[in-house]
Order: sequence, then structure tokens, then C-alpha cells
Amino acid sequence: MASWLSEREQRLVSGAETASTDTPIPTQIVSNGEHLPAPQSEVQKRFEQRTLELADENGKRLGLDRRKFLRTSCGMAAAFLAMKQVYGTDVFQVEEAEAREPELLQARAQSLSGQFIFDVQTHFVRDDFDHKELLGLGQFAAQHWNPALKGLTLANYKFPSYVKELFYDSDTSMALLSGAPFDDPSWWLLSNQDIVNARNMLNDFAGSRRMLAHTVITPTQAGWMDEVDKAIAVYKPDSWKSYTIGDPLMPGKYPWRLDDEKLMYPFYEKAVKAGITTICIHKGIMPPDYENSWKGLWEYATCWDVGKAAKDWPQMNFVIYHSALRPFTELPDQAWAEFEASGRVKWTTDLAEIPEKFGVTNVYGELGTAFANSAVSNPKFSAAFIGTLVKGLGADHVV
Repeated sequence: MASWLSEREQRLVSGAETASTDTPIPTQIVSNGEHLPAPQSEVQKRFEQRTLELADENGKRLGLDRRKFLRTSCGMAAAFLAMKQVYGTDVFQVEEAEAREPELLQARAQSLSGQFIFDVQTHFVRDDFDHKELLGLGQFAAQHWNPALKGLTLANYKFPSYVKELFYDSDTSMALLSGAPFDDPSWWLLSNQDIVNARNMLNDFAGSRRMLAHTVITPTQAGWMDEVDKAIAVYKPDSWKSYTIGDPLMPGKYPWRLDDEKLMYPFYEKAVKAGITTICIHKGIMPPDYENSWKGLWEYATCWDVGKAAKDWPQMNFVIYHSALRPFTELPDQAWAEFEASGRVKWTTDLAEIPEKFGVTNVYGELGTAFANSAVSNPKFSAAFIGTLVKGLGADHVV
């Protein structure tokens, strides 16, 4: 997981700590090393400037300098207010008074304290995971964004840290532990046995059902149905997880389709019989040059295979991770322009149209990765993205 950026691409970007101001909401897209980010747009520059103006104005009322103010809840409210004013959209609920009156923010927080927050994409790595390349993510972040991350070790990616971050230091009510099917087995973050062991341990400790578990399936790979049988008999997962494109990080050898009757329908039959009827499928989120770099494979990340499978297997629930959003983070303004011109969000609209086209109610859209990036880079597009899903799938089918 070292940087995917070429040496030339790395020379084109600056560290985020120098490229933009330390605001509560990012004022431009930054990279995690996997993609070349778009430069800060003119509207993002205006958003940044308006955030700083509101920070100076409201900070004085509270006796705080700009930096200290931006670290408060009022500073967060000011950033949302700036976004609302600059982008000219009411997609965020925020009032001017909240940027200067902490009591209002405290009241809002208390009113939301009972929210049920279910994180359906969580990961950690197994104890014997030894691919130190994973630390490249932390090193890249320390170099470009947050120097405090400089001392990360693989321990920071393992179970104790996972429990602390998720269940002690956040408002998460419930989590789903997942994995990914790398072609190289040594890169698997967790085995399916590891996933259910962690679920059982945490739920026993909590005395309640706080964690759910995936079993990752690898259709077309040797022995995959034996692992399905073992899952049903031994692991007893809460749902299934897979990638129709195969390996999630590089062009792989094992793509497949959800509607492959010979390959997948015997699996659905077993899943239904076992009562494990939810399958979560990674779709979308490809590199910007996917048509060339993933030639012959990228179509497997689209929704071309979802409708027929859902219609043929109404007993199954098909949860499409990332809601099939095609590459977005590199071209946010282009994505918005495409939506304005066509009324469509690439690949996501295809997903949203499945219920009407196929007469099904068992298809869901999941927002991991897709929402945060779109919300901070082009909130109008983010609203269009969410609206497309709600209109087509229904509000109770957006995860």
C-alpha cells in the first residue's frame, strides 16, 4: 500500500499542511497516496476565505484567536455556515447563531446523543500481519498532513487500537467487521475465522450485540464453496462480503458477475437455506484512468450484474458498497457538470434505477468513502448523489 502516485505526480502536489488552512472541514481534496487530487478550485478558495472571515468575526466575540476558535464546535458550525453561504445551498442544517453561541451547539449535540450509529465498513489487521508497506499510509499522512502520526507501527492497525478508536473514542453504536480478498493471501487483513473470533470476543465482553461479522467469499477461486460451507457450519457470519472485480487494489485474476447462474446461484441457494441472506458487494471507486489501467476489468465494478441477480433471488439483500460511485474525488466539478447536463450520476444512477427496471426491493446503496469526499468537495453534487439514491432506492434502502 505504498503510494500509487508516480514521482512526477508527487512533484505536482504539496503537503496538505501547506496547501490549505487548518479548517474544520477540508477546503480542497487531499490524497492518501492512491490518487492525484484535483487542485483547489476557485469556489473552494472562496469557501476557505469565508470560513476564516467567520472565524475572525465570531472568535472575537468569544475571546478566541482564529486557530483556537476553529477547534471549537462553534468553529465547525462556522465552516458549515461558510459552505452554505458560498455554495448557495441549504444541504446543511446550520444557523448563524450557532457560530457564536456554544450553548446552541451543546443543545444540538444533546438532541442527537441518542442517534444509532452503525459503521458498516470497519477493518483491522491480524496479529501476524507483517506487510510493513501498510505503514506507508501512516508515513505519507505524517509527512503531508499530521506529524503526530510519524511514530505509527503495525500495532496501531491491530485489534486493541481498533476497539479504542471505534468503541471508546467515537459515538459508534454498532460495527460490522469486514475484510478484502487480495489475490496474494498474505495480504488478507483478517481471515474469516479472525473476523468471527473478534466479533464473538467483543460481544461477549460488551454483554450485547455490538459487532457483526462478514465472511469474505472469493467466487471463481479454488475451494471457495468449501469456505462457504465452513462459514455456514462454523463461522455463522451475519452477512457476506465480496468484490466482483476481484483484488481491490490492483488488476486481478478473479473477476466475476453476481448474475452468473452457474457460479453464483448455487451459492445464493445455500445462503438462503442457511438464513444468511445479505451480501455486501464493492462497486465503483476506481482510479481515474480506469478505462486503460483496468482494461477488461473495470466493467465488473459497475452495476451491470445487479438487477438480474436481485430479481432472480428476492430472498437475498444486495448491499452495494460505495453505491457504485465511479471515480469522483479527482474530478468533483466535472461530476457536478455531468449531473447538471444529464441528471445522472455515473454508475450510481444505474444502481438507483434497478428497483424500477427490475421490479425489486432488495437492492441497497451504501455510502462509505463516497459521501465524505463528495460532501466536502462539492456539496451540491453530494446532495444530488444522495437524492439520486433516495429517489430510486428509497430512504430506508440507503445505508
